[in-house]
Amino acid sequence: MRAAQPPVITIDGPGGSGKGTITQMLAQRLGWHLLDSGAIYRLTALAAVRQGVALDDESGLVRVASGLDVAFEPTPPGQPARVLLAGEDVTSEIRTEVCGNNASRVAVLQPVRDALLQRQRDFRKAPGLVADGRDMGTVVFPDAPFKIFLTASPEERARRRFNQLKEAGVDVKIDALLEEIRARDERDMNRSAAPLKPADDAQVIDSTGLSIEEVLDRCMAVVGQA
Repeated sequence: MRAAQPPVITIDGPGGSGKGTITQMLAQRLGWHLLDSGAIYRLTALAAVRQGVALDDESGLVRVASGLDVAFEPTPPGQPARVLLAGEDVTSEIRTEVCGNNASRVAVLQPVRDALLQRQRDFRKAPGLVADGRDMGTVVFPDAPFKIFLTASPEERARRRFNQLKEAGVDVKIDALLEEIRARDERDMNRSAAPLKPADDAQVIDSTGLSIEEVLDRCMAVVGQA
């Protein structure tokens, strides 16, 4: 008889909805492993650029994805997980708008998604996994017992990103961020490979106007740990 799989909590949703922060906090609260699938696509895009592989070269990108050396290290509560590419800390580098847009281009290619699918599933280890992404509950872990789709209005997400960038000393216009977010949403929701949408059995949580603590409480309630 096959042994039961470790439990998984999937946190899906658009960029800027607070998925990363909530996933990190949930993983630390529960003592479970962490998977930031968006980081894996960003890492693939970054590694491809570094290796001179074009972002529309499917076979080249599959090669990069198949050899991707990725690890996540925990950080204090409320901070994103530390992301390592071949042992190098690239946490800040993969969070740039350029890398995010490159990752979105890479993520629409089904052969690349296939190459990264098993890599993501390998993060499922005892005592459990909290997985952050756009298709964790629909494609990667369809049997996950706990599925959350975290969203927020485009305006709210643009405001959050604007504040993050301003705090980091980056000069940016909020109107440009809002346009980029809407364009990325359109691309992600209408792509043929795993379009962004809630799983049929996911709990949808709109974080617009909510504090991180309020969102965390709602997520903990979903998994019965409140």
